[in-house]
Amino acid sequence: MAGNPPVIVHPPEPSGGRRVTIRGKQAGTAYNLFDVLKFLRRANLPETDTAVDDPELIEWRGGGPEAWGESPP
Repeated sequence: MAGNPPVIVHPPEPSGGRRVTIRGKQAGTAYNLFDVLKFLRRANLPETDTAVDDPELIEWRGGGPEAWGESPP
């Protein structure tokens, strides 16, 4: 792991989605990669496709950008 990235995408939850924290604060629940990019944009962080693979920016816990829980009802 590379230091303390400002964004943490937590493991998929059984009810669907993944919690996202930015700089230690809850940003919301992401149900897909587009949601993560939206949270990055709101926090004025890079939102390019390559940003999601940058360990200096995002720590993916419980699976990478391809791992998601079930979609909300």
